Amino acid sequence: MFDNLADKLDAVFKKLKGRGHLSDETIRETLREIRLVLLEADVNFKVVKDFIETVRRRASGQEVLKSLTPSQQVIKIVREELAALMGEGRDNRLDLGGRPPVAVMLCGLQGAGKTTTCGKLALRLRKEKRNPLLVPADIYRPAAMQQLKTVGKQLGIEVFNPPKVNNPVDICKDAATFGELNGFDTLILDTAGRLHIDDNLMTELARIKEALAPKEILFVADAMTGQDAVNVAQAFDERLDITGSILTKLDGDARGGAALSILAVTGKPIKFIGLGEKLEALEVFHPDRMAQRILGMGDVLSLIEKAQAAIDQENSAEMERKLLQEGFTLETFRDQLQTIKKMGSLDSLLKLIPGADKMMKQAQGMQIPDKELKKIEAIINSMTLRERRDHRILNGSRRMRIARGSGTTVQDINQLMKRFTEAQKMMKKLQGMGPKGLKSLMRGMGGGFR
Repeated sequence: MFDNLADKLDAVFKKLKGRGHLSDETIRETLREIRLVLLEADVNFKVVKDFIETVRRRASGQEVLKSLTPSQQVIKIVREELAALMGEGRDNRLDLGGRPPVAVMLCGLQGAGKTTTCGKLALRLRKEKRNPLLVPADIYRPAAMQQLKTVGKQLGIEVFNPPKVNNPVDICKDAATFGELNGFDTLILDTAGRLHIDDNLMTELARIKEALAPKEILFVADAMTGQDAVNVAQAFDERLDITGSILTKLDGDARGGAALSILAVTGKPIKFIGLGEKLEALEVFHPDRMAQRILGMGDVLSLIEKAQAAIDQENSAEMERKLLQEGFTLETFRDQLQTIKKMGSLDSLLKLIPGADKMMKQAQGMQIPDKELKKIEAIINSMTLRERRDHRILNGSRRMRIARGSGTTVQDINQLMKRFTEAQKMMKKLQGMGPKGLKSLMRGMGGGFR
């Protein structure tokens, strides 16, 4: 989502790099360009004005002007202020304390992705050892209740089945009673949205708030709507006093203005971001990490967390055992590819590694090989167990058979073997370090990076 913004800011900072001295005029020109970039990204005008003024005040100080690396100091200031703009230092954790079941109400406009986000949030809370109940409080949108039931079935999370469906407030009250009697500690309320804000909708939401006193009221904002999302969030906050926001569709091609404006306008933190259609694609929002991504500095901590989530300690130990006993075979190579798929697309992972995304862009005509990963997995799956464990027996006839079975060509198999032998050389170097070296590698992948 922030690719365009990141590219434009990178172009601005390139003009600064390498300068041994920054004049007041240079700083003014740089800030003017940053201002234009932010406005083009659909950031709220007042937010941009305050942001530029803060950066100007800090960048004009003597510590920057007399610094040995003044350009790096300016970039550092911009990164810190971007993080502050998005809420660094604020507590964006969910408040789920109190007598169960604790209610969490999701609200927003129709089409923002509330129902799917309810499922994503329920899945996340279940992983945190909570027992959530999904509550269908949207009685107006056709099939809204059925959609939530479908999401709940996919996740194995119970959805409340109301005896009466003509009053959202009563549905929520009945769900609270049901949740208390059946051991649920969290209610996730999927409320109705509209294509526009109307007084009846807001009154209904206010009545649900009064009846259940939810600990969290989260505004679900479609990041693709830009400043409109900010204006709507402000309206919901004025009527309901929201506790935070969830930004959806951050994997799209929106300009990023909502993420940079919504906290400054509402004063309420962004708590989660949706980065895809999969029900696992809901992440805690980290302002400092997002600022680093915007400035092309990567996000290694998020990459580590993705790796830890994809590989548990048991799988890590099994992979370690295979490497020690069987060596690095096509079978272990396939297992590693499957792990990468669990972590997300290769494109999204590269953006978390400092400098990697930029290098890929500089490589002319080179595509991120997500489709290639599927092809490689198909080829290895078409091999016999013996072939996967000893690639040296892959003669011409065997390669033709594998190509037919995987829907690929012999040339594809030859390319795979070239890549595999290169990877195998690297693994032999690690194996040369002995069991301690491999244990260190596998701990890094799945054991908490200790």
